[in-house]
Amino acid sequence: MPGVTPFPEWSAPSLEQCEVVYRLLKEVHGKDVPHETPAVIPAPSLEKTGCGEVPAVLDALLRTLLSGATTFANAKKMLDGLKDSFGERMEDGVGQGTIDWNNVRLAPVDDVAKAIHAGGLAKIKAKYIKNILDMVHQENIERREAYLAEKQTGEQASVFGAAEKTGSQKELEILKTERNILSLDHLLGLPVDEAMRQFTKYPGIGVKTSACVILFCLQRPCFAVDTHVNKFAKWLGWAPEKATEDDVFSHLEVRCPDHLKYGLHQLFIQHGQVCDKCKRSTAEGTDDWKAARECPLENLLNRFDKRKSKAKIRPPKKKGRDIEVEHDGGSEEEGRVVGNAEEGEDL
Repeated sequence: MPGVTPFPEWSAPSLEQCEVVYRLLKEVHGKDVPHETPAVIPAPSLEKTGCGEVPAVLDALLRTLLSGATTFANAKKMLDGLKDSFGERMEDGVGQGTIDWNNVRLAPVDDVAKAIHAGGLAKIKAKYIKNILDMVHQENIERREAYLAEKQTGEQASVFGAAEKTGSQKELEILKTERNILSLDHLLGLPVDEAMRQFTKYPGIGVKTSACVILFCLQRPCFAVDTHVNKFAKWLGWAPEKATEDDVFSHLEVRCPDHLKYGLHQLFIQHGQVCDKCKRSTAEGTDDWKAARECPLENLLNRFDKRKSKAKIRPPKKKGRDIEVEHDGGSEEEGRVVGNAEEGEDL
């Protein structure tokens, strides 16, 4: 839960610790990855995917869902499949440059799964997408009806967030619904805690996906925790070794200063993808390990769960034959969240 750490006695990370790690990683990766919150969110593009860094909230949410448990390259294939199958909104103004999500809503779930099959977990993701779009469509209708009634009666609409909306914002919501443009843009401007509650009510949307949308689309300071952030938080001693990913998120939300959350998130991911000594696929003591470049965080890390080279001696098949030595195998696909998704889980 944002605002409350599950480890109140765990004092790390301090402001100084966060600043030191940020500085060290920025010196190495600062030219390769954005490390400060952009002043303007890029316009929506179907040429690249990512974790929610687009202006439209629904678009950000579904792009982030698509990118879960796969590579960005596969997420791009899924986005292309949706565009080819259901089209994109081309008109100027609201909704321009995004998938026509209403066409996706109206399509059979098997057609949606077929369109995104290249990225894996197609049936699960298609079901989640369809259910989310049905919920958003119903919410949009209810909000339109509430605002129209407000105009007739003068009594404030009772839908979520109505008291904070201006007349022009309400008119825009009505217009979008009448044009069959599904939208969650009424969630823009929410504080982190409330945004988290709103996003996690949707099927397949957990803390990790919500945090990415809050950080990148809503541009609120929120320490989204992926596999790399989770790994470094534990190796740095910023969270207990056996903490869950969601608990690491809740802890870092409290302990990490807001102005470093965006940068550390980006820098941890970049470092986890390119540092040979921090990849799961490498093992201490191997030739690859010895040849790897020095990690800028080397003196700060305790890679307690890192694989180590283990010599296994096989009995010789014949007398006088040389003893064979082999190393443990195993690999991790870097830049990817690997795992299976069950009903209701974050992808």
